Amino acid sequence: MMRMLSSPTKSSFRHVCARMYCANEANKDILDPAKQISKILMSCPKLGVAVALDQSGIRPTPESVEEVLKRFSNAGMLIYQFFDWASKQRHYEHSIRAYHTMIESLAKIRQYEIMWDLINSMRTKGLLNIETFCIIMRKYARAQKVEEAIYTFNVMEKYNVPPNLAAFNGLLSALCKSKNVRKAQEIFNTMKDRFVPDQKTYSILIEGWGRDPNLPMAREIYREMISDGCRPDIVTYGIMVDILCKAGRVDEAIDIIKDMIYNDCQPTSFIYSILVHTYGIENRIEDAVDTFLEMEKNGVMADVAVYNALISAFCKVNKLKNAYRVLNEMESKGVKPNSRTCNILLNHLIERKETDEAFKVFRRMIKICDPDADTYTIMIKMFSEKGDIEMALKVWKFMKKKQFVPSLHTFSVLINGLCENEDASQACMLMEEMIEKGIRPPRLTFGRLRKLLIEQRRDDVLEFLQQKLNLLVKEPLCD
Repeated sequence: MMRMLSSPTKSSFRHVCARMYCANEANKDILDPAKQISKILMSCPKLGVAVALDQSGIRPTPESVEEVLKRFSNAGMLIYQFFDWASKQRHYEHSIRAYHTMIESLAKIRQYEIMWDLINSMRTKGLLNIETFCIIMRKYARAQKVEEAIYTFNVMEKYNVPPNLAAFNGLLSALCKSKNVRKAQEIFNTMKDRFVPDQKTYSILIEGWGRDPNLPMAREIYREMISDGCRPDIVTYGIMVDILCKAGRVDEAIDIIKDMIYNDCQPTSFIYSILVHTYGIENRIEDAVDTFLEMEKNGVMADVAVYNALISAFCKVNKLKNAYRVLNEMESKGVKPNSRTCNILLNHLIERKETDEAFKVFRRMIKICDPDADTYTIMIKMFSEKGDIEMALKVWKFMKKKQFVPSLHTFSVLINGLCENEDASQACMLMEEMIEKGIRPPRLTFGRLRKLLIEQRRDDVLEFLQQKLNLLVKEPLCD
């Protein structure tokens, strides 16, 4: 049984924050250039990022730059200023990984012209590779710029990076994951003689049709793969099991697993987790438990994914004590829970309106796993909807102390909560910070704040925010 803590109080949350940020941690930050840079970026310096970094005396290293770029990957405008500053420092050269992270950040805010400037810079330095173009194809496809994704593949030759099977698979994957599987199939049919398909090629298409969803086409590609003499691998089998389970064809999925075993391909814990998850959705908790026990009997070690599936199954049938027992078993067997474990429990408790219990779970889980953006957003939303905006802000501050960059959704949830609480000042501060980090606020969130500012007759503040937003939209990379 999970050991519960005392009822949550505001002072207890302060205690959690204080304990996790003791003096020793502060001393470590001074010696860590990535953390020093992160603090400067998080402070939104009025003199500008470059000036603040120059004054700090910090010297960037490839490792610290990569870490900062990864941490601030959602802050396109802000992080580009840092990237540009770092490139001008003596004895420093950007790594391929740094370029790739920056390209992804620019693509998120659709700054494609500057993104291609970086591609040209990489070409002059001889840093371009297949992965560079796969990243661009993925980003274009995700933005539903299908023709641009295909153009990127076709232009590789001009950049002295001849496309190969990996690039071909990258294009198909980008299109399938962005729900353009028909286009991917068309390209596959016209180019499969040029690039001989492998297991990964077929798996990409099968998964794409599964997401469509189009089970007959997924089956057809699976059969074509076998008839072409390309033997399914563990990934292909896993995709087919997943597609069939989502289509409610569990018996057929089990036949695939039997086929795996017949072909000397041992099912993994991931495949078992799909079955456990499916049984959980169908409220077949006994089948979920039996599948888990069968997995252990077959000598397959349970990982965090299958444990999460079992916890989710117990939550689905409101057997929270059993879910806690599974959590304790995970820890006793050395399987570390992750943010997904935490979020499953939090979502279930909040759905049942057990908010005090949810806060207890949150306090326990932050000690044993790293929360993700969803975790913080869930808690901020919970407190905001309860009308406890002070606690929502405490979670926000705790998140910032962990140097976790808020996502667009996290910003929006708290700004909406502040607007509901008619706290225009705090909402405006967050809106300004959001825009300064290069994150464009959703129309609904900005509209709600706009309405509140008009009601409070603060037209000057509204005009100031509107100007900042216009700058982000029109010239997002200007100081």
